[in-house]
Amino acid sequence: MGSDRVRVGDREVAVADLVHEHEAALAELARLRKGERGAVRKRREEDELKPLQVELLKLQRHLEQHQKRMIVLFEGRDAAGKGGTIRRVTRFMNEKHYRVVALGKPTEEQRTQWYFQRYVAQFPHGGEMVLFDRSWYNRAMVEPVFGFCTGEEYRNFMRGVTGFEKDLVRQGTVLVKLYFSVTREEQRRRFERRRDDPLRQWKLSEVDLQAQDRWEDFTEMKYQMLKRTSTHEAPWTIIRSEVKHLARLNALRVILNSVPYEDRDHAVDFVPDPEIVVSAAQELPLMEADRIRSGMFTP
Repeated sequence: MGSDRVRVGDREVAVADLVHEHEAALAELARLRKGERGAVRKRREEDELKPLQVELLKLQRHLEQHQKRMIVLFEGRDAAGKGGTIRRVTRFMNEKHYRVVALGKPTEEQRTQWYFQRYVAQFPHGGEMVLFDRSWYNRAMVEPVFGFCTGEEYRNFMRGVTGFEKDLVRQGTVLVKLYFSVTREEQRRRFERRRDDPLRQWKLSEVDLQAQDRWEDFTEMKYQMLKRTSTHEAPWTIIRSEVKHLARLNALRVILNSVPYEDRDHAVDFVPDPEIVVSAAQELPLMEADRIRSGMFTP
């Protein structure tokens, strides 16, 4: 038998083949262990969410008993984690008392209507929560960046939206405005994962593909939106969504803290992480500092 071959049981095997089989076995073992660690992490994350998801059921019951209306807006750049958070918020909720609304491109008829009309048609009745996966704030960010609205339409929206929301809140609707903030690098990484994963490719749209090239345009629109539409009655809350689980956990806390519902479990941690959750008043100075560093005039 040559030195480059060995006997294993009743068969003769080339050393190179044996080494290859051993390496393949080690790689498979590593993959299985990684999968186990991923499964353990996922289970831990689900367990961390469950106490807050139980509290969401109590919040729902409060809305139903008191016939209160609640709207939660989920805004942010593409791949910022809005959809995944909505799924965690609604996972155990009573389907009779919530709706998720994600409106598509307006029809020609809708384009002739008052801009808010098609959104108002989706507003909650007493005892119901409506979660908007993107909202009327399309006109503050996506539409002006891609030229889907005129400059006049954008200016009219920015002048009118704060009064619209103040009236909404004054008449008893609980309004929570969440902006999911992700870095350019993390957005790129998530896009690449969508492109390479056949189970996620459907998430990647033509608009998504342009998001990286239009990054600075979106940043400017975000700045103007926060500066001009975050009010005492309807403030923006920014969720840092670099780590999806932490973003989801803290978004649930923000939603729960917006309503003084009964039977709150004081053993649950309702305090948002200040590294993850910031107000518009905190975010704007950071954005203004970035504008100054980039040589952009800050009014």
